[in-house]
Amino acid sequence: MKRTHLPLNALRVFDAAARHLSFTRAADELAVTPAAVGQQIRALEDLLGVVLFRRTTKGLELTDEAHSGLSALRAGFLQFEDAVQAMQAGQSSHVYTIAAPRDIFAAWLAPRMAAYRAANPDVRLVLVDGDATDFAEANLDLAIRLTEGPGDLEGVALGDPLWVEVGSGPWIAWSGDPRPGEDGDTASEGDDGPLIQVGDAGQAISAAAAGMGRARVPLLLAQGWRDLGRIVEFGTPQPCRRGYWLVAPLPQWRQKKIKALVAHLTAG
Repeated sequence: MKRTHLPLNALRVFDAAARHLSFTRAADELAVTPAAVGQQIRALEDLLGVVLFRRTTKGLELTDEAHSGLSALRAGFLQFEDAVQAMQAGQSSHVYTIAAPRDIFAAWLAPRMAAYRAANPDVRLVLVDGDATDFAEANLDLAIRLTEGPGDLEGVALGDPLWVEVGSGPWIAWSGDPRPGEDGDTASEGDDGPLIQVGDAGQAISAAAAGMGRARVPLLLAQGWRDLGRIVEFGTPQPCRRGYWLVAPLPQWRQKKIKALVAHLTAG
């Protein structure tokens, strides 16, 4: 018999009926009707070509054929339970592998992970730089990405997609705002674009804080810098297309450890 064709549900019903020697008590355990138990047993007998139970004046009795397979069947169910527990072990693991851009890690994620570890001292962290890291290749649990949405992943937005202006002087351009200006589509420093160009939002806000100019950066990043005392104030938040998202593939997203961490990071 092929493993893929094993009648697992009927075998589970047989195990319960054999333990109780009663279709009624087996039905109570399995939350089905006694008639459903009888149907499963008859179908299993037809499939196997043997009789599993006999009715006597004392009640149900197992046949010799039923006895011959019962020990192995129960051992198999115990192995199934061990397999399920092994697969669930990763969900209760205290190891997190997280990918995040360096700028948001330093300004926002690191303080929150420190608080999470203080409340959960067994937690171990593997932190990966980058917002486009492949989940499978890096064996990631969770990632923070600056994007317009989760795409084909599961995710939750870290606030509304807003950015703010920091600093003063000439515009500072970065990859998320390559041609800053009043409308975001035209450069304000001449046809060749802004006088200052940097690689990411973290460098842009660093340059602005150093007095090199002004930049538009995600609100979450600016708030993190303000909380760390590295900037004092910033402009009025304005809508933009991209914001920070916590993302993961659906299997990871369903894990208890990921749900707990996402709840912590999105609280308040």
